[in-house]
Amino acid sequence: MSGPPGRNLSMAEVHGSVQVPRYGNVFRRIFAVAGPAYLVAVGYMDPGNWATDLAAGSAFNTSLLWVLVMSNLMALLLQSLSVRLGVVRGLDLAQACRREYPPLVNGALWVLCEIAIAACDLAEVLGSAIALQLLFGLPLAWGVVLTAADTLLLLVLGRYGIRKVEAFIIGLVSIIAGGLLVEVLLVQPEWGSVATGLIPSLPGPGALYVAMGMLGATVMPHNLYLHSSLVQTRHIGPSPAEKRTAIRFNVIDSAIALNMALLVNGAILIVAASVFFRAGYHEITSIQEASHLLEPILGVAWAPVIFAVALLAAGQSSTITGTMAGQIVMEGFLNIRIPPWVRRLITRLLAVIPAVVVILVSGEESTGALLVLSQVILSAQLPFAIIPLVHFVSDRAAMGQFAIGRITRVLAWLVTLIIVALNGWLLVETLSGLSAGEGTMWIRALVIPVAAALMALLLYVWLRPWVRRWWRKRQVAADVGIHAEGVVAAGLAGAVGTPYRNVAIALDFSGRDAEVLREAVRFLGCNRPAVALMHVVESAPAGFHGADSGDAESQQDAARLEAWAAEFRTMGFEATTHLGSGRPVPELARMIGETRADLVILAAHGHGFVKDVLLGSTADRLRHRVDAHVLVVAKRRAEEPA
Repeated sequence: MSGPPGRNLSMAEVHGSVQVPRYGNVFRRIFAVAGPAYLVAVGYMDPGNWATDLAAGSAFNTSLLWVLVMSNLMALLLQSLSVRLGVVRGLDLAQACRREYPPLVNGALWVLCEIAIAACDLAEVLGSAIALQLLFGLPLAWGVVLTAADTLLLLVLGRYGIRKVEAFIIGLVSIIAGGLLVEVLLVQPEWGSVATGLIPSLPGPGALYVAMGMLGATVMPHNLYLHSSLVQTRHIGPSPAEKRTAIRFNVIDSAIALNMALLVNGAILIVAASVFFRAGYHEITSIQEASHLLEPILGVAWAPVIFAVALLAAGQSSTITGTMAGQIVMEGFLNIRIPPWVRRLITRLLAVIPAVVVILVSGEESTGALLVLSQVILSAQLPFAIIPLVHFVSDRAAMGQFAIGRITRVLAWLVTLIIVALNGWLLVETLSGLSAGEGTMWIRALVIPVAAALMALLLYVWLRPWVRRWWRKRQVAADVGIHAEGVVAAGLAGAVGTPYRNVAIALDFSGRDAEVLREAVRFLGCNRPAVALMHVVESAPAGFHGADSGDAESQQDAARLEAWAAEFRTMGFEATTHLGSGRPVPELARMIGETRADLVILAAHGHGFVKDVLLGSTADRLRHRVDAHVLVVAKRRAEEPA
């Protein structure tokens, strides 16, 4: 089921559409969960990976096979964190970023992510076009245009549910794996050399550069956004036990799928090492060159055909999942909903148009440079996806008991630092190579300001969650101190008394709650009307499941409301708590109507005109929706006594 209309659900058309048995045979339950990881895994075997694996095998034999294993372990850790975020908080990574960062930063992250997805799609479109050229002699430009048709294929499959899409992708993955298995059997590798390649080493001066290219092509940012959304296509119950089971089954699914991707990448490298390195071809610069050399070296006419068919399957499967990632990112960051075919068409055109233009202007030999450029762009985006992800799953206030432990957190940050450093180095080296040619001044004039802006943005993205978490702990500590000192009760000293019988007090947990409650007690006085303390949770789990969501944020907010209500009861008030979910204004209006409140008390937010436009004015909109007086507690000036 896709959930109630109007909720901001990730991929709402298939959200929660796959039922997972709560009990019964464990393999049947794992099978119901299986699927999302295979859609993610195809991103780890796309044409960009083929290019780097071919370069590594032809230049350094099997010596860099260990890089694939290390990259796979890193990818498995990061994808498991993505799974945890989606299952526990009911948010994809883009939605979580929108909730964490201010609009300007969020917009910058969206633009970077769209550029990275377009770059990734560019590599996948080119891979499919190259495969069509190898199989049918179709010009590359026509092949690129033809690959846009898979957008229509995805729309057709999507009408039959996410399971049909998953089955189609798994079928393509099987073609890739089967084709490369045949290639490995044909080349008859030296298995002793393969085993030696699992021992970390850098055999030559260019090995580090190639190794970083392999890492950059393996750990892709769009897969983190994609996986955190796809796990939500399974109907997961709100209880901690159900969430824990969903995480465990999804991690098992990820391990199987990513290890299959590892075998595919390993097979490409082994084929390149056994064919090209052994024959003395140490500088394979393009996929076309590799395919053309297979037949004369191996003496098998259909070896390049198998190679091209596997490449076509890799390109098509990757373009489909890349288009899905584009949909998730656009909806998650911008919080807008447009028809699926429009979203997918936009995503595809962002890749097809530049590919066609470059091929027509620079010729088909430019495809190798385009593939390299696409991997560099992915490298630049990667830190902006990994850093927020690790922050989100480390936040105990938001994740509750599902926040990652200390050991996992240390490993996650270590992996993050390694990936950021290596990809940053790859980016610097690539840009340095570009600046060595003609037009150096213009390249520097463009690159240096952009690089400085990206560094500033990265630093902000890295530090802000820590600062917010520290501030939130201070606010919670302040709440505890307020309760201990009875500051709310102190409001009775200046109480004046009012004729109201049912009073609703809306709290936003912004740090001004104690001030609002103290003023409320002072205003209400000795009449002791019935008090309803209200708060609206805006998390995605609460929006989908309502009061039964059981997510950490809802539980924490309910506990804080109850703590305030308990203090009111000690002063003789009849106090109740009401926790809503979704959009604040309509939810508050609903709860106020249900409690029949004749007075509503809430805090003034203190926004200026610009913030009112961006964030809205709750008090102004609420007063038009309720049949009650609205009392707005202004922020106390510094010189006023408490």
